[in-house]
Amino acid sequence: MASYPSKDDAKEDVSHIEEINHGDKISPTPEAAYVQPTQAERRGWYGRMMGYFQEPAIPPGEFITRYPNRWSRFREIIREPAAEFLGTMVLIVLGTGNNCQVTLGSNTAIAPVAKGAYISTTMGWAAATACGVWVSGGISGGHINPAVTIAFATMRDFPWRKVPVFVLAQFLGAFCGAAFVYGNYLGAINIQEGGGNIRTVPGTASLFATYALDYMTNVRCFLNEFLATAILLIVVCAVTDNNGGAPPPGLVPLVLFCTIIAIGSGLGMQTGYAINPARDFGPRTFTAMAGYGRAVYNYRDQYWIYTPIIGPITGAIVGVFTYDLLCYLGKESILNRPDKRARRVHAHAQAAERTKPGISGPELV
Repeated sequence: MASYPSKDDAKEDVSHIEEINHGDKISPTPEAAYVQPTQAERRGWYGRMMGYFQEPAIPPGEFITRYPNRWSRFREIIREPAAEFLGTMVLIVLGTGNNCQVTLGSNTAIAPVAKGAYISTTMGWAAATACGVWVSGGISGGHINPAVTIAFATMRDFPWRKVPVFVLAQFLGAFCGAAFVYGNYLGAINIQEGGGNIRTVPGTASLFATYALDYMTNVRCFLNEFLATAILLIVVCAVTDNNGGAPPPGLVPLVLFCTIIAIGSGLGMQTGYAINPARDFGPRTFTAMAGYGRAVYNYRDQYWIYTPIIGPITGAIVGVFTYDLLCYLGKESILNRPDKRARRVHAHAQAAERTKPGISGPELV
């Protein structure tokens, strides 16, 4: 067992030690040989007294605790899903708000001058996505999309235990965002529909959820969302790949801004490019409760299931799989996990290192 010097011994030893400067090696005097203290001694009371280690000063007014109150402890538990909730809510408030302004503003009974066009909608959703990712990116990763969450849990090392909580937070954020926009534009919606008690899918339901053009078949609707979401996830994987051309983390939302503009401009016309199950299902659920009824679910024989939900989820998984298969080198991907041969070679190399003279097992990294 290690023998630590007593306080009296330490005081006696001080007379035999030359002046030290916070961590400099101690030179023993001719009168006595000095044994270098251990790391534990350096950081303990002995080290502080001898000048090895100084406790950091606590600035006035600051607490030496991570949780200054009970709410801070609770917030630590809900912080990630809360960030997903806020990020998705910002996405829907700005995105569906843009839909309402452009569509309702084109009615001369509501606004004397048109308030936008398709390019306005495309750029509005792109900016909404960037803002949502900025809100949540540094806390939860900025998924704000169940398709992204499920794809990273399937192909990467995102914990499956977090998936239900993230997805629920995203749907709730989308639901609340749609409710805020509906309340904000309620007067204009009443004018557009022709009365406060009239709510129709062709009239204003498409301001909140996605509905395909008439000539589109169900299979083509699915493929459109599948393709658009796969492209989105390929870009997401690229901008977060440190071995590729990843931008600084703060610029990722700007890259996504450009990506959503490109997807909306190239693949958005036919289905409204949901590319996000929460973006469609949350507002769709709200409209069903706000007076539009079951028509929002019965549209095209449950269109809402296979196009804006299954389409984006499968497209996201295939997008991540494609990028990981061809480009990604990170250990997080299931495609880069070592197989039996690699593990056998690694074990053989470790055994060979241990047999080298002067090298012991614990020293191996």
